[in-house]
Amino acid sequence: MRLKARQKPNAVVPTASMADIVFLLIIFFVLTFNVDVDKAQVMLPKTGLRFEVPKKSAVISVTEAGQIRVSSGEETSTTVSGYEDVLAFAAEQVARDAEKAFILKADARVPYQTIDRILDSLKQARASTIYLLSDQETVEGAG
Repeated sequence: MRLKARQKPNAVVPTASMADIVFLLIIFFVLTFNVDVDKAQVMLPKTGLRFEVPKKSAVISVTEAGQIRVSSGEETSTTVSGYEDVLAFAAEQVARDAEKAFILKADARVPYQTIDRILDSLKQARASTIYLLSDQETVEGAG
């Protein structure tokens, strides 16, 4: 009786579900990706208390050199030339959404007169909510 030699099965990695796994990973990363809309580097002033600011708020940042950048909270910030442009930007945002919140992010070394003029521009545009960012731990449930 003659026996046939057995063939060894080839080692195969099952790849049938690989596409499903990749698809789920792509969905996960797209949903958890957080876009930083304001890339201005500032040293925030110290405070004793800080409230959580709402997502999608309009951001106005002022660097130590006096450069003013604005963002509606949905796109990357752009540089503006002066306080009149801040007023126009704020008025446009308030016209779109009367309850739009504004975040003022200013370097600790920026003169208060600059901050005051930006706050005046926001008041003239009838901004209802203005947050001043500071360097402190956030208080949960406050605000």
